[in-house]
Amino acid sequence: MIKGCKICGIKDSHTLKFIINHSYPPKFIGFICNYPKSSRYVEINNLKKLLNVKKNRSKFVAVLVKPNEKILEEIKNLPFDYYQLYDCKPEQIKNIKHKYQKKIITAFTINDESDVRKYKSFVDVTDVYLFDSKGYEKSQGFDHNLIKNVKFKKELMLAGNIKFDDNLKKFDKIANYLDLSGGLETSGLKDTSKIDIFLNNFNKLKNET
Repeated sequence: MIKGCKICGIKDSHTLKFIINHSYPPKFIGFICNYPKSSRYVEINNLKKLLNVKKNRSKFVAVLVKPNEKILEEIKNLPFDYYQLYDCKPEQIKNIKHKYQKKIITAFTINDESDVRKYKSFVDVTDVYLFDSKGYEKSQGFDHNLIKNVKFKKELMLAGNIKFDDNLKKFDKIANYLDLSGGLETSGLKDTSKIDIFLNNFNKLKNET
């Protein structure tokens, strides 16, 4: 059952304040910390300025692709509640979780069933599983039927080409959280009108379930 949502790839203060102060803010807000290939990447000095806000009811998520010690040390005092980790082995995640005392969203990029099965190796180090497309910085999708009947013992977040005006009910029996980024953009930039529609629709869904 869907319990919350995440808006990812925030890089400007206007959009961030709009989201934080929305009547129905998302449970999670994500920031791209170390992946310059993404148009949503935020350089460390800009990130520090951006995060100098009250989070209100949302949790902040550092999105990290195979992070090295340098970036982990640079962000350790920033107000992140979760680290979302791509391309990390279980032992690496265990060390990061222990050292920095953060909750962990382990991200898997999915192409076929063998990619889904990898989650079993991360049971002991993960708080939330995230299943995403292979696109990384691109808004691509994947076949959600690959995870539909898998019984996960941890909470599940779903990403990958979900649109701001999708019928959200179709995801209700698949995931606990929905993660949107490109689906909330117009010409590559976050669109507050799309964000508003999505958050209002999401609130309606929660009230129906």
